[in-house]
Amino acid sequence: MEERYLELIKILNEANYNYHVLDQPTITDQEFDKYLRELITIENEHPDWIRDDSPSQRIGGQVIDEFSKVTHEIPMLSLSNVFNEEEIMAFHNRIVKEGIHPKYVCELKIDGLSVSLLYKNGKFVRAATRGDGVVGEDITHNVRTIKTVPLTLTEPVDIEVRGEIYMSKKTLEEINRNRAENHLPLLQNPRNAAAGSIRQLDSKIAAKRNLDCFIYHLPNPLDYGIATHQEALDYMQHLGFKINPNNRLVDGIDEVLEFIGYHTAHRKELPYEIDGIVIKVNSIREQQELGYTVKYPKWATAYKFPAEEVLTKLRDIIFTVGRTGQITPNAVLDPVIVMGSTVSRATLHNEDFVKERDLMIGDIVSIRKAGDVIPEVIEVKKERRTGEEQPFVMIHECPICGSTLQKKPDQVDYFCLNEKCPARNIEGLVHFVSRNAMNIDGLGEKIIEDFYNLGYLGTIVDIYSLGQHREDLTLLEGYGEKSIDNLLLSIEDSKKNSLERLLFGLGIAHVGSKTAKILASHYLTMNHLMEATLEQLKDIPDVGPIIAQSVVLYFQDPDHRALIEELKQLGINMNYLGSIVSQNENFVGKTFVVTGTLSSMTREEAKEAIEQMGGKTVDSVSKKTGVVIVGENPGSKYEKAQSFGIPIWNEDEFIEYLKTDTN
Repeated sequence: MEERYLELIKILNEANYNYHVLDQPTITDQEFDKYLRELITIENEHPDWIRDDSPSQRIGGQVIDEFSKVTHEIPMLSLSNVFNEEEIMAFHNRIVKEGIHPKYVCELKIDGLSVSLLYKNGKFVRAATRGDGVVGEDITHNVRTIKTVPLTLTEPVDIEVRGEIYMSKKTLEEINRNRAENHLPLLQNPRNAAAGSIRQLDSKIAAKRNLDCFIYHLPNPLDYGIATHQEALDYMQHLGFKINPNNRLVDGIDEVLEFIGYHTAHRKELPYEIDGIVIKVNSIREQQELGYTVKYPKWATAYKFPAEEVLTKLRDIIFTVGRTGQITPNAVLDPVIVMGSTVSRATLHNEDFVKERDLMIGDIVSIRKAGDVIPEVIEVKKERRTGEEQPFVMIHECPICGSTLQKKPDQVDYFCLNEKCPARNIEGLVHFVSRNAMNIDGLGEKIIEDFYNLGYLGTIVDIYSLGQHREDLTLLEGYGEKSIDNLLLSIEDSKKNSLERLLFGLGIAHVGSKTAKILASHYLTMNHLMEATLEQLKDIPDVGPIIAQSVVLYFQDPDHRALIEELKQLGINMNYLGSIVSQNENFVGKTFVVTGTLSSMTREEAKEAIEQMGGKTVDSVSKKTGVVIVGENPGSKYEKAQSFGIPIWNEDEFIEYLKTDTN
């Protein structure tokens, strides 16, 4: 009978490996259950025969009082993080500067719980968490229940390996379906579910959670005659460990970026969650040459996918004054990385927005980037409140000039009506020189503020008089002759801009860059536009009564007409220089979204080409979008277009449609 017992252990362990690791079942579920029942019957009759590598030991049942501490013989270091292509290139360049031209292994960064597995003579001995990298917790009783963790290796070696315990998306769905039926709180995400399962004192609970484990690191490969990380992965797989099949050996940083781009776009197709890509130098010798910092290996890093939504603390709410006098509350946040960039401020739009979300200073809030660009506060985590939060109070005086703010009955916004308010003037100047307006390089917000406070700038006209102060400006700290001369050259070049840029820069209420182009291409000259009637303007497609009235009121103001005359005298172009819209049926009347990186043009150039052909461009995908044009690494907009069934053009198709003459 003992011989049969050993045979059953071998059959069942091999079946477990083939099914859970190789995904190639060799026996049916019914056969597995029959063999397991036979095994347990023998163990019940002969409890002294029970071996540590018996499949029965995966069922769970051990209950511990507390987690004991484990000191790692080799520290479990974490990895440094990078968040964008620039930081990836900086990581690569630091390695190249050491005289190394590496091959890399790219691995999916599994969103789970790090684990260290220890084997003696090929037998599973202990599992431990990372902890602080030096001391972790013994979780052997729970890890033993994970079917992809081998209890016996294919060779009788002493070895320690590291990996990630995780829960599949499907398992989480099944658990939550059952918990919902039993009116229990749902598990929030696979990572927290896996970590919570591993920290159960009763191993039966962990066994029911159907956890899984990928192994990705051998801390001492040279002890086994292994020269590369790829060889280490192959060796660990040979021993019976589950290795992620999506790992790839790549030659150079371009292939790293390609790997990242592919898995960024396809990560949702995986049966488990990943939160990034790990990049490791393949050669063990080169790893040793590069060495370690106090915290991280210099030969590896983790690219973290941009967070779609993160939590941070709302430290304060401050108020800014826009160029129209509009007062906007703004969130001051603890700095946090959202979708690859650090965010410390976010607009709160208006008083109603803050009150609807019940925001208080000191709250923990959830933020994301609206349209992948603008930081936005989504909600407050009220369950995190401590009682020390301060309520929001709307101001009633301008924070800059002290004027009483006004709010019309049909409006949600408060306004400072003092046209001499310094904040309004500065914002107006910043808008005038911005990229989509007059595009004056070297005249950023900080410089405008400095020049305003020093008396060199007060109005738009003063921008074109800065040359009269050249000598004084070059003597200012932080400037100098070259920077001032470049600025003055950029100011002079801006005089040649097409009419729509000037129109947008003037800051006419409700006239954005697209509307400015519609008006400029319709009237062709500033004089014609200034004389347009309300009825004439309303008849232009995409203008409408609100914009039409705003334009008429702007040009009826004597001060505004005087400003236009001064700008004419300074040599500012007052004519439309763009192409008249070509009627291309591939574009006319359709709404386009451009996403990803185009190789032959910038996104702005692509949008301009679309509009010249009679199409419209927007920044977000909806069911009303006509076509989505995708370049490299298109991201969520591409996936959204697919889900809505919206036509998708790649860059080559887009260029071909542009060439098609359908006039």
